[in-house]
Amino acid sequence: MLDRADKGLSIRRQCELLGVARAGVYRLQKPANDNDLAVMRRIDELFAAWPFLGSRRITAMLKAEGETINRKRVQRLMRQMGIAALGPKPNTSKPAPGHKIHPYLLRNMAIDRPNQVWAADITYCAPRPTFGEGRMTGMQKRKEEEEK
Repeated sequence: MLDRADKGLSIRRQCELLGVARAGVYRLQKPANDNDLAVMRRIDELFAAWPFLGSRRITAMLKAEGETINRKRVQRLMRQMGIAALGPKPNTSKPAPGHKIHPYLLRNMAIDRPNQVWAADITYCAPRPTFGEGRMTGMQKRKEEEEK
């Protein structure tokens, strides 16, 4: 939407009207090089096989394959591809404010006969989609958007 060739409106005024920061306008993004595309393709393959891996583990796997790459580059490429590890994030074990803490009723109880105490587990594990259906990887999303 920004017109750099417009002589009537300066870039500063155009940014002001559009509500865009000038810092992101003056510097044009560099196009991705062929090496980045090859690494992104390999990261996408690794992430499709193991979606719970983060940048540290993917970096280690790429280094084991002989690629000279550092973690910051893997993080940047994963961010560009729109992928992130599936797993618990920090502070997920903190209770909500005002949450009632229930007492442990079996603390001083001696369990000495069958059927005296019962327990249940309500853990739910969602089925993992196979590759090609369900969750799309970053490269698949980008390819689909390009085809539209």
